[in-house]
Amino acid sequence: MPEVRHLHCERAQLAEHREELHAFAADAVLDCRALTRADAELALDALPGIGRWIVISSIDVYRAFGALNADRETDPVPLDEDSPVRRERYPYRGQMPGMDEYDKLDVEDVYLPRGATVLRLPMVYGEHDYQRREEFLLRRVRAGRTRIPFGSGQWLACRVYVRDVARAVHLTLRKDVAGEVMNICEDRTYSMRMWSRFILDAAGSDAELVRVADDLLPEDLKPTGTMTQHIAASAKKARSLLGWTTSDPLETLRTTVRWHLAHPPEEDDRDFGPDDRVLEARPNALDERSGDPGGPDPGEATSSAASAHLVGSPRRGCAGGDEQRRS
Repeated sequence: MPEVRHLHCERAQLAEHREELHAFAADAVLDCRALTRADAELALDALPGIGRWIVISSIDVYRAFGALNADRETDPVPLDEDSPVRRERYPYRGQMPGMDEYDKLDVEDVYLPRGATVLRLPMVYGEHDYQRREEFLLRRVRAGRTRIPFGSGQWLACRVYVRDVARAVHLTLRKDVAGEVMNICEDRTYSMRMWSRFILDAAGSDAELVRVADDLLPEDLKPTGTMTQHIAASAKKARSLLGWTTSDPLETLRTTVRWHLAHPPEEDDRDFGPDDRVLEARPNALDERSGDPGGPDPGEATSSAASAHLVGSPRRGCAGGDEQRRS
């Protein structure tokens, strides 16, 4: 990367550098990490003369996402920009340290009246992803596991490749789309089972996905079970207004998996006791090619335990705004 002028500081310190920022005379600003109303207000206060704002938001603003967290189903998919948003604010208040004031709806409320363009992201995957969204399988691949407990795998949770997000931002800078809200996601959403199989294929693994009851699933595999609300979305508006397209998702997934296999986490979890106990408890469980196991309907278990692993939330990087990566 070529050298560029830059300023490193905490968001709360931006006002202290107002003169420097003014002298820089930016044509546009991309806010990747406004998580709260205060975050947005701080940025606008420090950069009062900016004519173009692009704000990274999240599809967790939609009512469907709130329904998923509450074990309900409220909306058909795909979700578009006209789909209802959550009525309840602050989805993680009292649940996650430091996230009491998090709400992308608040961020949008501050920025949209200023003519900002809002890009709503789902789960973002790719190289350098600190949330390591494929790790629920890759840690088992690294350990040579040949059988992996798995739920129904029917959940639809949309995704987008990080470099496709960058291209969407670049196009937004070149188009007259001030005040617009757009979903930035892959329009075709694979089920959790198909996506998981693609991850294993990309990793060169022929491990079996062994169907087990949802209530027996190890914690990091809960999202493979029954989920009450799909979170598939449409980016038709972005395609129309920006001329934006996505890359081949299978090729970008292969690139992603290769990178994460070559760069494992510093602390690689090798405790597979929960897997072994589940597999031993269900000796007649069938693998993904054979059909469902006998016994109680796996769908009887609720999705509440899995909601913490959603598609882009800050909780586990589930639905939405992957501004926390740099991503």
